[in-house]
Amino acid sequence: MFADLTDRTWLWSAAGFYLAGFVLGTWSLWRTGRPASAATNALIAIGYAFQLIGLGLRGKADQGCPIGNTFEIFQFTAWSAITLYVAIGVTFRSSLLGYFTSCLSAALTLVSLAIPAWDATRRTHIFGGNTLVELHAALALFSYGVFAMLALTSVMFLLRHFSLKAKNFGGVFTFLPSIIDLDHIGVRLLIAGVALLGVSLAMGLTFWAQGVGAVDFGKFVSPLIVWAAYILTLTLRLRGQLLAKRFAWTCLALFALALLSLGPVDASRHPITPAAKAAQRR
Repeated sequence: MFADLTDRTWLWSAAGFYLAGFVLGTWSLWRTGRPASAATNALIAIGYAFQLIGLGLRGKADQGCPIGNTFEIFQFTAWSAITLYVAIGVTFRSSLLGYFTSCLSAALTLVSLAIPAWDATRRTHIFGGNTLVELHAALALFSYGVFAMLALTSVMFLLRHFSLKAKNFGGVFTFLPSIIDLDHIGVRLLIAGVALLGVSLAMGLTFWAQGVGAVDFGKFVSPLIVWAAYILTLTLRLRGQLLAKRFAWTCLALFALALLSLGPVDASRHPITPAAKAAQRR
């Protein structure tokens, strides 16, 4: 029975579980003032498993990493954010992180699923069989997942800052990490994201200089702008010129910029010719 399900069916199911985790968390916060962490994590885990299956099916069909169109890029970014949450959730020790992660993942997956045009064209062999080029693209998108987690910690930082200013330490604010911990984690995530995207861009520039056909220089413009903006933010933060609320708001604005950059990246791909389509079907 499960073998007959399409990749989009699995991805719709994953989005449903992410949304259920967010709704349950919201209901719990409203009724009890605390997130339903165990139940939310269970829903996220099921959604993550379903999304992994869906992306796996698409990867098998695409014969490569499933990042061949805007739909797949958004799905992969959401998957990256969940992967990071699973990896560093113990470090945060915050029951609210799962709530915010489910909100972000539900938004990214549902928006991509709700716009059929983003998945109207499927591409196969988009990396020409070059695993290093595929790694370059995957690293770039995974760095966007890191920036997504940075955006979530920035939201938590702003909430903690508000609670301290209003001298309100009860209710939902009880479950937030300290403002110092959130600041330290935010800086570490920023460094990790900048490093990953920097390595990806360096690899891509090398491939482009070598004339590797799967790498289009036009695709570097938007990610390069995003990387430069994050580099500037990190530099100002380490120099003590961008702190506290300004740093958090900047990270949120930059993540919005990163999401907007995904459209030009996908649009810069060369269209598939009829001959290429026929070759892919053979």
